[in-house]
Amino acid sequence: MTDRVVVAGAVYDRGRLLAARRSAPEELAGRWELPGGKLEPGESPEQALVRELREELGVETEPVERVPGEWPLKPGYVLRVWTVRLVSGDPRPLQDHDALRWLGPHERDDVDWLDQDRPALDAVTRLVRERAAVYGVG
Repeated sequence: MTDRVVVAGAVYDRGRLLAARRSAPEELAGRWELPGGKLEPGESPEQALVRELREELGVETEPVERVPGEWPLKPGYVLRVWTVRLVSGDPRPLQDHDALRWLGPHERDDVDWLDQDRPALDAVTRLVRERAAVYGVG
């Protein structure tokens, strides 16, 4: 059986990364994550990511680059992450989140990330450092 894919977006704007604080389920509430959600049948991962970020944050986005690797979530689920460019809209917490925060390059560890997101964040950080000019980070 294949694992179900959960897509997440490392949304960058002016060198800052968007973090979203979970409001549910109870065991995850209050912890921070990269926003995203489950891939639905018939969707490409990129289509799912754009849809999820529209539903959760009320923004239009464009996936830029797949972050190498995938990370296990709960049994039967894996996380795949893309860097994402904000096309239009101001992110706001609409679904599954009660707060958002833009983190500068040296603020990444200022929030309590979900354990499952930490290895993905490390990979995101490596990729963004390699391509600093593209993502506007110094």
